[in-house]
Formats: sequence, structure tokens, C-alpha cells
Amino acid sequence: MPTKVISVANQKGGVGKTTTTVNVSACLAQVGKRVLLIDLDPQANATSGVGIDKIEGASSYQALLGATTLTEKIKKTAFERLDIVPSEVDMCGAEIEIARAENHLQRMSAALAPIIAAKTYDYILIDCPPSLGILTLNSFAASDYLLIPLQCEYYALEGISMSHRVLNQVRDSGINPRLQLLGVIMTMFDSRTRLSAQVVSDVRDHFKDTVFDTVIPRTTRLAEAPSFGKPIIHYDKYSAGAAAYEVLTQELLQRLEKNHAAPIA
Repeated sequence: MPTKVISVANQKGGVGKTTTTVNVSACLAQVGKRVLLIDLDPQANATSGVGIDKIEGASSYQALLGATTLTEKIKKTAFERLDIVPSEVDMCGAEIEIARAENHLQRMSAALAPIIAAKTYDYILIDCPPSLGILTLNSFAASDYLLIPLQCEYYALEGISMSHRVLNQVRDSGINPRLQLLGVIMTMFDSRTRLSAQVVSDVRDHFKDTVFDTVIPRTTRLAEAPSFGKPIIHYDKYSAGAAAYEVLTQELLQRLEKNHAAPIA
């Protein structure tokens, strides 16, 4: 099977985007898949979330500008079959520099091409910045699928509408015709409140089968794990958060195998 590239994105911050990227990556690696996690967010939370230090010059910045290769930026994590291209604060300048470059929307595609050709990984997951700027558009242009985490709160639908629109623009403009929506993940679900249940119901009514059956709960253990530099399955494998991400990963793999993913109309 060729390497599949998945962007995890939502221009709204605080929706569990990085938590989802890190934990799905770790769960894929746990079930035997070879995974590369690319942290494109200047906040570098996915980097620290797998226990990697934020080191100046370690990010994909120079690779996106063509000054080095992305392969040279890959680092092994402490977790078997899970590697990462870290991020750090210099990625803040990448938006401006890449915008000036030739083929500015295809820089990530070009950087990833040798890695994909080498067939070193089964999956490449890209943690996008919480915006729809140049870095996120580069990720969309290089990806096969888009995964959208959505927080269980009233403004949830606002968070998906712009991502949805940009996905269609990227596909329809010819920048990346193969880009498909893999699905919407409901995160930070609080079973004690009616609000969470109502939001999930509303989103399912609106987006139908696009929404994953698995809902990610809001838990203390899930919130603690990044401060220890570990995905939840390595921090507390018997927790509710670990169980949720393991089930979600199985559901995600089933969708990929069935080619269930489809663009939003």
C-alpha cells in the first residue's frame, strides 16, 4: 500500500487538534504501522507531546525552502515505529518566506516526495497550525486526506465551515484533486453536560456519516499526558482517553481500507 498522507486541521484553536494528531499517530504505530508525524505548528506542541525537545533549526523550515531535505529533519521518538519532523519557533517565519518562494503551495509536496517514494512509512500525519495560512495550505496540497477534530461546544460548526471551504478550493482548483475528507472527530466530550450531547447530535445531523462514531472524552489523564512527553497510550494505557483513541484508530483504519472517505459536498 502506498504511503498515505493525512492533514489534521481546524483553524479554530483549542479543539484537540494536536492531541488527536499525537495520539492517533501513536496508536497507529502501536498496531504495527510505520508512522511519521510532521509538526507544522510553530507552537510545537506535537513535538513536546512525544518527548522531543524544541531545538533551533530542527524544524521543516529550511526543507520547505529547499535549503535541505525533509529526510534530514526526521528524528526517532522513544516509541517504536513513530518518527517525527519537529517544529520550533522559527516556523513563525516560514509563512512569510514560503509565500515569496516559487510554487509556494507545493513546497511540502516537493519535500515529501522522496520520503513517499522510499516507502519508509505507512502513514504520514501532519499537525497543522490553527489557521488556514500558507503552512496549512501546503499540508492540504500534499495530503491524501483531511481529518478535522471538532470540540463539543456551540461554536463547533464555525470551526469546520472554513476548513470545508478550503478543502473544496484546494481540490477544485487543481492544486490537489485527490484530497478527501477522512472524517470529523468530536473531541472534549463531557458526558456530565447536556451541551456536549446536543452538539454531537447536531453535528451528526449536519455531517451524517462523515462524523466518526468514536467520541473523545475530556479527561484529566489526557490533558496531563503531553506534559510528560507521552501519548496517552504510553502514559496511562488503561485510561478512558487511551481506550477512545485506540477505538478511533481502528475506525480510521477501517475507513481507509474501505476507501470510505469522501469530499464534503
